[in-house]
Amino acid sequence: MKSLSLFILVGIAITASAFTDVNNDPLPIGKSSKAMNMDVTNFKGENASLKSYAKKNGLIVIFSSNTCPFVIAWESRYPDLADYCKKNDIGFVLLNSNEARRAGEASLSEMEKHATEMKYDFQYLMDKDSRVADAFGAKATPQVYLFNNENNLVYRGAIDDNHKNESEVKHTYAMDALQNLVGGKEINPETTNALGCSIKRVK
Repeated sequence: MKSLSLFILVGIAITASAFTDVNNDPLPIGKSSKAMNMDVTNFKGENASLKSYAKKNGLIVIFSSNTCPFVIAWESRYPDLADYCKKNDIGFVLLNSNEARRAGEASLSEMEKHATEMKYDFQYLMDKDSRVADAFGAKATPQVYLFNNENNLVYRGAIDDNHKNESEVKHTYAMDALQNLVGGKEINPETTNALGCSIKRVK
């Protein structure tokens, strides 16, 4: 059933670089963002700056949702990324920026319900009014933004190259970027296209 849903929606899915629902250019590699000082909200309704979730070696932010079939296909890979971050002192957060769905599927209560069902062992936070997504120029769910210990962006894009079948993944972009960041090596590629659902902003 999950596979059927993916095939049904693949016709309306396009790469993040082609989305037209936001005019903000993507945050450039090597740059920081004012969004690091913006508040995000946890399940208790408590606000804290995004940068407060960074750790000694950086922060990875993944724009996510509860219902996007591409998120559903990819989120089984979240725990491995989160575990690697935890072991290497890198912050790991998911952000839900779907402000246009906040009264329903993207409410805090629905986010918490989804996190519980999926046994998330990491932060899943609300990006109120899509402010962080706008500042980053984020357009898709899921879409990865990896920052170093100076809050500068070092990787932006997809988790890997195959949402349909994890066993057939050839390029683990996000994990490779994390490992290279920790190892002090060049991150290549620094950007990839993030296939997914558009972030649902209020028009």
